[in-house]
Amino acid sequence: MPGYQTRNQQVAVAGVPDLFIRSLSDRNQFADPFGDALGQGISSASWSLFGLLWPSALQLAARLALRPVRPSERILEIGCGLALASLVGHRRGADITASDCHPLAGVFLEENLRLNGLAAMKYLRGHWAGAAAWPQRDGPPVPEPVCERYDLIVGSDVLYDRDGTLHLAAFLGRHARPGGEVWIVDPDRGNRPAFNRVMADSGFQLHEERIDRAGSADAEAYKGRLLRYDARMR
Repeated sequence: MPGYQTRNQQVAVAGVPDLFIRSLSDRNQFADPFGDALGQGISSASWSLFGLLWPSALQLAARLALRPVRPSERILEIGCGLALASLVGHRRGADITASDCHPLAGVFLEENLRLNGLAAMKYLRGHWAGAAAWPQRDGPPVPEPVCERYDLIVGSDVLYDRDGTLHLAAFLGRHARPGGEVWIVDPDRGNRPAFNRVMADSGFQLHEERIDRAGSADAEAYKGRLLRYDARMR
């Protein structure tokens, strides 16, 4: 993968065999020769964030590993980054689609599917702020945008932009099926209260659960919340 450095990590998630994840070697990476990421509103300072394994992603993957697989259920992961939760769900046989707006998220997903001997899975362009479409050029095909509704939408650490919470809530309203759920794992970011209010105004009912994990030799401590929004009231 030219232009940046990568590494392979072995990731343990209870309930599934360990996964091998190719990620960026550190966050001091940037490669956007055609300006594709910039066109999606992704600056050089934030370019690398998609390619790192974040603590909240591990917590979401662990939670999804405990959910019974339901053959009729369709799941969407938003802002997937390295798509750890999607890989866990896919390995367990769930009908799950990964989505992101970073131009390389789909490329890394294909590589991580290969590393783990997994069949191809669905990947879509998911950008709740509605940035411009990616230009057509030689290389990986441009992913189609998210346009359908899902029984369960999941995401981790997506409340990092206060201005983006309105767009995100609107996106969830468009793509959450009535009677479904939205799960957001949030590391106690300050934008959470405002997002909760917008979701309530959109007809979602909140059920909040603390996720506090003590550190160990194998895992770092974690403090955050699972925000579960019930769409039955919509």
